[in-house]
Amino acid sequence: MAEIEQSGGSASRYPKIRVTKRSTRIDMTPMVDLTFLLLTFFILTTAFKKDRALPLTMPDKPDKNSILPVMPASGILNLVLDKNDRIYWWIGLDPPVQATNYSREGVRTILLERRKAVPELMVLIKPDGECRYENIVDILDEMAIARVARYAVVDLTADDRNMISQRPSGSEIGGGRIN
Repeated sequence: MAEIEQSGGSASRYPKIRVTKRSTRIDMTPMVDLTFLLLTFFILTTAFKKDRALPLTMPDKPDKNSILPVMPASGILNLVLDKNDRIYWWIGLDPPVQATNYSREGVRTILLERRKAVPELMVLIKPDGECRYENIVDILDEMAIARVARYAVVDLTADDRNMISQRPSGSEIGGGRIN
């Protein structure tokens, strides 16, 4: 609300015509109330940043009486993620280990070729304890792009480390990091 204060004129015999100065006083209470109402409205109706999570489909635990499917060794692709942005891979249990740098072409080509050869391909992703989380996410993205339905993230064993250290020196393919 606004109020206008007027000063009283002097009671003289000959009044002078004078312009009186009027001061205004604005009551800010309704504006402050409106500001807080709008602030409260926008805070309560704002959609805050939602957490992004990587969706993983986990299988149900098998019953004690259920028979688990047997997977041939030729249908298993092992991918070991290294701390130096490299992937070591082999097919089966202990054939020669091959290495590739993180590249879309290298990893995707391996996955697509193996999936074409073995439609029921099972990929075992074995991250090293020192590999970057980004590399694991990249590999899981490649699984979705190559439409590999069956994969698992498992621990790296001592046998896997021995196989990697004893691999032949000329078994490298690919290049560049996944961006």
